[in-house]
Amino acid sequence: AVAPGAAVRRTSPWIRQTLRLRPAASAVSADKASDDDEAAADTACVVPRRSAETLLATAAGAPVAVRLSGAGTGSVVLVADGSLFTNRALRDTDAGEFALGLFAGRYDRVVFDEFHHGFGAAGSLTAAVLSWSGSSPWGWMAWQLAVVGLLALVAGAVRFGPPRQVIDRKRRSPLEHVRALAAALAAARGHDQAIATQVRGLRRRLARDGAADRTPAGPWLAELAANVRTPRAQSAVATLRSLTSGPQRAGGVLQAADAVEDLWEELRP
Repeated sequence: AVAPGAAVRRTSPWIRQTLRLRPAASAVSADKASDDDEAAADTACVVPRRSAETLLATAAGAPVAVRLSGAGTGSVVLVADGSLFTNRALRDTDAGEFALGLFAGRYDRVVFDEFHHGFGAAGSLTAAVLSWSGSSPWGWMAWQLAVVGLLALVAGAVRFGPPRQVIDRKRRSPLEHVRALAAALAAARGHDQAIATQVRGLRRRLARDGAADRTPAGPWLAELAANVRTPRAQSAVATLRSLTSGPQRAGGVLQAADAVEDLWEELRP
């Protein structure tokens, strides 16, 4: 839309509607029309005018904005497309110059009736989103995805069947650890080394200062055999003396583990 006789420029505003002159037969005079007149709903309401001035027109000459001068001293400006008064159009196009020229320097007071132009209170953002989601295919898809996600969450949160008993896992006893170590050393064919290691561990645990003794185990076992009193301890010492006297097989490692554990239970403080 441009002023009559002006060339279209890059900043000329775009419009989607134009004004059209209707025949007098379809018009109702303003002084005869009433709010209860149903026939007036489909007709135009006009006032007697003296002149009409085209303010804006399309490149083809169709009127977009017209100023009508009435029988008195006042005038009315008719604008076909309300998009000329949007913030973007007023800021980026020549529509701002046109709108400012309508009242700049003419009036002492300007009143904007925003309610009748669709800028009144229209509800909350939530209501607008719900209204859009009910009329748009994208909104329906969003609702369907939300429902499917909610059903999946509910299905995953429900436990079916009786509750399962928690597996009770007990800690291994020291004897089990010793046997596991003996089995590992036996698998590596270090039977004699495994037996000697177990005897050194027993000597360290029975020592008062807890220090390891690297002297041969034979004299220590002989001294220990002379001091133990219970049959169980004597049998365990005899087993260890027999196992440390020469090469042993895999079964000797497990016998040494049992003997060490028996001695520890008999002699520990």
